[in-house]
Amino acid sequence: MIKDNFLKIKEEVNDQATIIAVTKYHSNEAAQEAYDAGIRNFGENRIEGFNEKLNALPEDKNMHFIGTLQSRKVKEVIDDLYYLHSLERESIAKRIEQYANHDVKCFIQVNVSGEESKHGLKPEDVREFVQTVSQYKHVKVIGLMTMAPETDDEEEIRNVFKSLRVLRDELNKEFEDITELSMGMSNDYKIALEEGATYIRLGSILMES
Repeated sequence: MIKDNFLKIKEEVNDQATIIAVTKYHSNEAAQEAYDAGIRNFGENRIEGFNEKLNALPEDKNMHFIGTLQSRKVKEVIDDLYYLHSLERESIAKRIEQYANHDVKCFIQVNVSGEESKHGLKPEDVREFVQTVSQYKHVKVIGLMTMAPETDDEEEIRNVFKSLRVLRDELNKEFEDITELSMGMSNDYKIALEEGATYIRLGSILMES
């Protein structure tokens, strides 16, 4: 069933975006089923889950850390951390630089909606933050990430994604490596794709039958 879900979504995406299978709450067997269906990018938001799927899946998978990462925990995952979707504090960049022997592709998390319950920088603070973390050679900022508000108002969701795209475009004029947009989950990925998402993070719609 995961394969059917993946093929349907892949057709909708049409190579525009990388599909990340969010495997939290799902077993190693389900993750392997996703891998067998052709998925190579997997997202986890906890270190325990990240390491578990890392060890369970074949070597050619790409693990993405999509949750909040505490600076004191960076050392625990750094050897296998190549994609981080939640960079929002310089302390994390410092730890990456301290412990990494390779480049880590980072998305800066932006709280576009302004909700207090969400992590991320204010949009107006992102440019200065990019300048700050650019001093760390192993921290490669490739794009921006955001989460839409929990609402049924599609126009509100669209405006959040559109605002992130506009911010990315502005930053790209100064920082040419900032090209990617990590936005869109199971309930709103179609809107995210329409607004230019290049990475979508899919859990239930992909992993559940």
